[in-house]
Amino acid sequence: MQEKLSALVNLQKVDLEIASLRKAAETYPKQLAELEKELNAAKAAVEAERSRLLDVERQKRTLEQNIADEKDKVRKWEARLAEQRTTREYAALAREIDIAKKTNQTMVEDLDELGKTLGAAREAVKAKEQEWAARQDSIGGRMAELKKQMSSAHSDVKTLEEKRSKLAGSVDKQLLHRYDVVKRRRMPALVPVLAPGTCQGCNMNVPPQLYNTLRSTLGTDICPSCHRIIYAAEALDPPAK
Repeated sequence: MQEKLSALVNLQKVDLEIASLRKAAETYPKQLAELEKELNAAKAAVEAERSRLLDVERQKRTLEQNIADEKDKVRKWEARLAEQRTTREYAALAREIDIAKKTNQTMVEDLDELGKTLGAAREAVKAKEQEWAARQDSIGGRMAELKKQMSSAHSDVKTLEEKRSKLAGSVDKQLLHRYDVVKRRRMPALVPVLAPGTCQGCNMNVPPQLYNTLRSTLGTDICPSCHRIIYAAEALDPPAK
């Protein structure tokens, strides 16, 4: 009986390793998704600054064109001043020229401010691009490491499953079937009972008669409380005589 129990204990060790690896592996996709989200946020920040820069550049080009158009208009009007036949016509055109010059001066001042805004926008883009590059290196490295760990976990699980298959062949079929049924509900499925008769699965005391039977037969039974397979610790580690 000790050999059967020992074989099942060894099988469970492998099952627990497999369960632990699978549980760890379940977190990898979520971690990768979070890192991907962080990376996309950094990239979106770069694109937002680039878009802002393009918008400022468009405003600058439009304003420069408006200034050029106003200057051209003033030159044409100034050339027509001498052609005016009456004082009223001359004064009216001169007033339009004065308004156009003032408008142009305001636009020049706006252009100067826009130039400062453009400089700040370019610096912001540069800073975000540097941040993006740093994030790519950092997050990219972490993602690569996670993918490596995930691949390693899958490989380890496959190796352990092959080991389990071999170990299962050495376990008593009836005992293995009972174990597999319990394992689907809870792990560990096989636990010892320690003096004074405490199940190590649920920490509840089993009936004294059951505990004494386990100790005398060195066999297995089912815990009345958690329904795990139980055995007396002495079954694997007999007391010295």
